[in-house]
Amino acid sequence: MSTSKTPTSGAWSGRFSEPVSELVKRYTASIPFDYRLAEFDIQGSLAHAAMLHHVGVLSKDDLDAIRRGMAELLADIRANRFVWSLDKEDVHLNIEAALTAKIGDAGKRLHTGRSRNDQVATDIRLYLRDAIDRILVGIKACQTALVDLAEQHADTVMPGFTHLQVAQPVTFGHHLLAYFEMLARDAERMLDCRRRVNRLPLGAAALAGTSYPIDRQFVADQLGFEAVCENSLDAVSDRDFAIEFSAAAALVMTHLSRLSEELILWMSPRFGFIDLADRFCTGSSIMPQKKNPDVPELVRGKTGRINGHLVALLTLMKGQPLAYNKDNQEDKEPLFDTVDTLVDTLTLYADMLTGVTVKPDAMRAAVLQGFATATDLADYLVKKGVPFRDAHEIVARAVRAAEAAGRDLADLPLAELQAFSPAISDDVYAVLTPEGSLAARGHFGGTAPKQVRAAIARARKRL
Repeated sequence: MSTSKTPTSGAWSGRFSEPVSELVKRYTASIPFDYRLAEFDIQGSLAHAAMLHHVGVLSKDDLDAIRRGMAELLADIRANRFVWSLDKEDVHLNIEAALTAKIGDAGKRLHTGRSRNDQVATDIRLYLRDAIDRILVGIKACQTALVDLAEQHADTVMPGFTHLQVAQPVTFGHHLLAYFEMLARDAERMLDCRRRVNRLPLGAAALAGTSYPIDRQFVADQLGFEAVCENSLDAVSDRDFAIEFSAAAALVMTHLSRLSEELILWMSPRFGFIDLADRFCTGSSIMPQKKNPDVPELVRGKTGRINGHLVALLTLMKGQPLAYNKDNQEDKEPLFDTVDTLVDTLTLYADMLTGVTVKPDAMRAAVLQGFATATDLADYLVKKGVPFRDAHEIVARAVRAAEAAGRDLADLPLAELQAFSPAISDDVYAVLTPEGSLAARGHFGGTAPKQVRAAIARARKRL
């Protein structure tokens, strides 16, 4: 963005006896960041102008001039030829002044029946609606990458963890599909949020509406809004739709941060479960052997930033009386950064998942180190008629003995196992293997490979 400073007066200069100081101009100006709303501001202005003509407030000649002038301004903005002025304070006054310079009095008539208060509220909703649509595409791309990887590893055994301790065997495909479900709920939240974003505030004017015979539904139809904000005070003053979006965005980032934490751990030689493609990693300035998982580490770090933006917006709104206050200017920078960060993160993540190399042997070896089939042995005893609490105690003693001997449960001879319970017979070894443990969990939502494949088929239909 290029800016210039010219000694022009503000839109309200007739009310004041002295000019605004240079420091105040810089402190109160939003143009350094809200220029990003330019295309949405033009969309809203064109719909407003069309409505003014529709109700007989604006002539056909003025409407044609506004459309012609806005088309030229839009071309200049897209080509980065437009010069933004700090003295014009914000994107709205910059565009209005440039339009008036091009087409004369017709440009001055454009602001009839509206305020910058309902104008900016409309711009932000148009911007956020577009952002949500892009984010939904990004979520779907990540889900697709997860399903593709899960399909390749529907049978790959890995340890499932609780408390970061080996718990029970699962398949890597089943593990990945857990994140598919998280992202599916994220997409639902974004879609639901979009419904509340997609309501038109324009027509509320400064706070009380306008005396002109406006047609707000006409504008809503022009801009693709699903509904019209029903209270003028609420329409210009609240940013709960932006806060709701930020909360949904924070949850997306939180889910990706959890997966990032696992990718970082799994890539460590202590786990050795996966490797990431080189394009998502960096080396060390001093240690030539290092391959650092920078992208997932930054996802984990940027999640804190997005969470901070959510708190900032909540704090911004909590003390504001009705209606509009200048505080609301501070909504844009955290909102813009949240959108940019989330869009980039989703784009990178979808690509990064295609560059994951899985190491099945390391995963299976880890399962065998942690007595992951202990619960299966307890279930086996219960099916033989042993009460569960007794079975739990029997298996706990068997694990302690196996651990002391440096062996897995499946490696204990039958006689040693029978010393813990006479209910054990030679069919026990079928349930003590990781594959046997997986196969036993063949119910809906379970980790048995056949259920993982069924879940993958359902996921593809949902996508």
